[in-house]
Amino acid sequence: MNEPNTELRENSLRDLVDQYLRYWIWFILGVVIALVCAFIYLRYSTPSYQSNAIVIIKDERSGGGPAELSAFTNFGGFFSDLNNSRIENELAIFNSKRIISEVVEELNLNITYETVGTIKASELYEYKPFIVQYLSFADSTRTTAVPKLLFEVLSPTEYTVENISGSNKSTHIFGERVTLPFGDITVLPVLDDPVIFDSFKGKTISVTYRPVESVALSYQKRISVANDIKNSNVVNVSMQSPVPKKAEDFINELIFQYNKDAIQDQGQIAQKTSNFIDSRLEIITRELDSVERNKEQFKSSNRLTDIETEAQLILENASEYNKRQSGVSTQLELANTMIDYMEKSSNNDLLPANIGLDGQEIGEAVNNYNQLILQRNKLLKTSTAKNPVVVNVNTQIAQLRSNILNSLQNTSNALKISMRDLNFQEAALNSKIAQVPTKEKLYRGIERQQTIKEQLYLFLLQQREEASISLAVTAPKAKIVDRAYSSKAPVSPNKSLIYSGALLAGLLLPFIALYGFFLLNTKVSNRRDIERVLTKTMLIGEIPKLKKNDEELIQHNDRSILAESFRILRTNLQYILTSSTTSKAAKTIFVTSTIKGEGKTFIAFNLALTLALTGKKVVLVGADIRNPQLHRYLPEKYRKKKGITEFIIDEELTIDDLSAQSEYNENLSIVLSGVIPPNPAELLMQERTTTLFKELEQKFDYVIVDTAPSMLVTDTILINNLADIMLYVVRAGYTDKRLLGFPKDTISDGRLSNVAVVLNSVSMSNFGYGNKYGYTYSNEKKSWLNRFLKR
Repeated sequence: MNEPNTELRENSLRDLVDQYLRYWIWFILGVVIALVCAFIYLRYSTPSYQSNAIVIIKDERSGGGPAELSAFTNFGGFFSDLNNSRIENELAIFNSKRIISEVVEELNLNITYETVGTIKASELYEYKPFIVQYLSFADSTRTTAVPKLLFEVLSPTEYTVENISGSNKSTHIFGERVTLPFGDITVLPVLDDPVIFDSFKGKTISVTYRPVESVALSYQKRISVANDIKNSNVVNVSMQSPVPKKAEDFINELIFQYNKDAIQDQGQIAQKTSNFIDSRLEIITRELDSVERNKEQFKSSNRLTDIETEAQLILENASEYNKRQSGVSTQLELANTMIDYMEKSSNNDLLPANIGLDGQEIGEAVNNYNQLILQRNKLLKTSTAKNPVVVNVNTQIAQLRSNILNSLQNTSNALKISMRDLNFQEAALNSKIAQVPTKEKLYRGIERQQTIKEQLYLFLLQQREEASISLAVTAPKAKIVDRAYSSKAPVSPNKSLIYSGALLAGLLLPFIALYGFFLLNTKVSNRRDIERVLTKTMLIGEIPKLKKNDEELIQHNDRSILAESFRILRTNLQYILTSSTTSKAAKTIFVTSTIKGEGKTFIAFNLALTLALTGKKVVLVGADIRNPQLHRYLPEKYRKKKGITEFIIDEELTIDDLSAQSEYNENLSIVLSGVIPPNPAELLMQERTTTLFKELEQKFDYVIVDTAPSMLVTDTILINNLADIMLYVVRAGYTDKRLLGFPKDTISDGRLSNVAVVLNSVSMSNFGYGNKYGYTYSNEKKSWLNRFLKR
């Protein structure tokens, strides 16, 4: 026999597809159930909408605040790092619990109103029929949550209230103080629209109170504040909410609270500067008053009116030096005052800004220092001093403070050098007017002091006005590009995604179940399971699985699928017997199996009936002398007849003494196995066994022998040489695939010869190579359900 094609030993892709397509109805049901579940989920789930707002965080150039840091990049690399991290710092303030808590308190978001439905509750936000005010709480509520309250509007003046458990139900009048176990509340009606108010009559409305801190933490997780455009100050504030208006109000209020906080920070700097200028004005006023009194006393005591006539020309030459001395003295006084203030103040104090020192570097450095102080104070509100961000900011403050102090000291030293040079030039001029009386020099010194104090006084007055204007006029830090707006369609749940997932799950779950079933199923199912193991053995017949009420035996003129399958088996068997080299007229056919219960007796009897229907004389022999089953197919009167065992033992018995006429067909005779002997194997090894089969072959055309299971006992193997063909029965859904190794071994080593396999109890979906049409051509019409249930 040629080597079978590899297609018989391995499942092709088509076979695998057909294996699952036989159960197509389960895939359809899985998809339908999954889509129905997805529909129900979408029907009762709460949709969420996306709300967004876009703002621009103004930098120091555009915001009108302190001067930019770019001029100080030569002081150290931390200035550029500060610029890079500034947006991240502002985002952290935006998303801080402190700012969000203020928003929650402002909008009363810790109190939730919902209409109670049959399946789910719907939140009320834009319109509520009443407002619940929580006036006080009992001490016990500090450790326990405030229970949910259920309200029902009875009329514009009355309502009922109860807790979630349904107890303590009571009726009250709107506006009165109500004492409940957790504290006191009052309920105020909203009668802006009486029609809408009346629509809430009879409906149950639940009111939930939660602590502001827990609500703020919840919103902190939901809100998204991101700098989507790299290297820009554009910030996108977004969140998802089932109530779009609520999310829009939250985002708009968040921006407002952020700007409010930034304005307060700017006000602190302006106020500190104003206070510093006021203190300096008091000192300068006293000093100026003292100089003016000295001048008055000097002129009065010396009776002087005009001393400049004599030194007119020299004074005109020295006027330029006087102006320069005045400017340098003013700058030196401001520098020394600033140094003194910094040495006396702590690292936590703000520095006065814009005090009038020449050069932008010191003024910009002071403004940057103040910004870092405010930033650190904000961070300390939400974190500890050991926070890496706070430590980094403290390091920047210390370094910047040291730079400012060094700059002031360098400026002071430079001004002193300039002052010494001017004094030297003045001394040169004074030498030219040595003849001028000492009183003139003293008078000139007094006037110079007066001029310096007056200039400083006027300068401080100007700076105080500028500080007052800065305190009164402060621009928002976050410029609103787009106010909060919401998407028209919900972003969650995603219908297309859920339906796609349901479709996939509906296909996948039946597939996994079937895959697991196929994986764990060790039983023979169809002919391919046999052909993969018994590659050199023919499978000549498949017998369908009988239903509960089906006939087990073939009837006369039977057109059932069972009868057609045995007719196919008969045809294939006759073809094999005709092709064999044996010259015997009668054919002996043994029927065996691996274990008990595979249907060999059923196959043997119906095969005998099918052969008898052709008019041939057929005898059915019960050779299973250990567990005889043929007697159930004989009338009661024949069940006591002697059988094979008696024939072997008693040489006087003949075939006519053993055979009994079957009531199912006149051409069929049955020979029973007889009494169960104590030594079945030894008995079958007797010469009389061969004699029995020879006499049967002389009297009948076909000898069908129902033998014992081959793996359990050795009886069949002992008499195997007496058969022209051995039909090996395998039962689908019953025989374990591992048991197919036994017939493979017995055939290969020659213990069983001339073997052909018959597959019994095959389901309709496993017939042949996936045939689902059956063997019959009857006119019987079957419903779709009946065809499905036959699968």
